[in-house]
Amino acid sequence: MVKAAKDAEIPPRERIVRALMHLAAEMPFERITITGICTEAGVSLAAFRELFPSKGAILGAYARGIDLQVLKLNAHDLDDEPAKDRLFDVLMRRLDAMAADKAALEAIARWARREPLSALALNQVALNSMRFMLETAGIDSEGPLGALKLQGLVLAWTQVLEVWFKDDRPGLDATMAALDKALERGGRLVGQAESMSRLFGPLELMGRTLHNLRRDSTSRMRERWNPPKSDEQAGV
Repeated sequence: MVKAAKDAEIPPRERIVRALMHLAAEMPFERITITGICTEAGVSLAAFRELFPSKGAILGAYARGIDLQVLKLNAHDLDDEPAKDRLFDVLMRRLDAMAADKAALEAIARWARREPLSALALNQVALNSMRFMLETAGIDSEGPLGALKLQGLVLAWTQVLEVWFKDDRPGLDATMAALDKALERGGRLVGQAESMSRLFGPLELMGRTLHNLRRDSTSRMRERWNPPKSDEQAGV
């Protein structure tokens, strides 16, 4: 009764998220039904529908919850650190926030590998999360280079998670080594992309300028050879 009373104090949205993660740790993700989630969470099907349209939407809510836990932590003590070290610390904090759900997350990762369309949807969820992880670390995530950083970080994060799932050591030595290596490699790739952007940036600007000049010239030629009709010629 005490547990039931405490559960009743938890908002239905949070109960549903927790129910899904509990079930994901116990059975294959594709076998989890919405009815089963409702039963585990102690909510009606109507209440579920009001809050979520699908199991995937619950995973999105879980990811946002982890985002908020990381964002609420004070990261200003990292302001003087290199960008890579700041991001390393932010992502380790994210792993700490996810630690209680490691078994469920591993099962969900296995399911995503069997479901390509679902994997694409989860990739978008991860992109949204990593955008805020980069911002928390003080790293720009806008524009074409920002998009490259985001997708590269999502791929690196996926690889790091595979190591984390099997890393049972208290210090997470293997996980930290994998994350450090992934960020080092990603930093080199982004550096190369930034160099290419600086190299081809002036050429891109020149191309846009020439395109605009041709467009303006064509417009003037049309006006010269096709002067606007007078009201009388236009039949007004």
